[in-house]
Amino acid sequence: MKIGLVADHRGYKLKEILKLYLQEKGYEVVDLGTNNFDRVDYPLLAESLCKKIKEEEVTYGIAICGTGIGMAIACNKVNGIYCGKVNSIKEAQLCKEHNNCNVIALSGKMNSYKAKLIVKKFLKEEFFNEEPYTSRIKQLEQIEKRNK
Repeated sequence: MKIGLVADHRGYKLKEILKLYLQEKGYEVVDLGTNNFDRVDYPLLAESLCKKIKEEEVTYGIAICGTGIGMAIACNKVNGIYCGKVNSIKEAQLCKEHNNCNVIALSGKMNSYKAKLIVKKFLKEEFFNEEPYTSRIKQLEQIEKRNK
């Protein structure tokens, strides 16, 4: 499984920690930047991650910025991307099981131990491919189609 990682300057440190963690766990990691602490804006970085998911070059994505909020907003602008801004292990579980998220957004200020547990849970869980969850995903797809 390939995991895409992206971060702005405020998420760079956590991205580097998670990259090593994922590699140690046997995942192939596609690092889409940034590669230092120099200031950079998150929207185009988020878009690059989402493109890799849509092109099936990566399976799931992890996007990190100062709060995670900006990355989540940017990712969710791309049709077919479902990004949850995750703060807890339970949210990581539910964003996958109930909402079929293919990206999670994290705060770069998050404790790295907690972030590792969140990522582990997100990658382990599966979408509940049954009602009412499937009909909700279909409703989201209809909203995307109406608003192209």
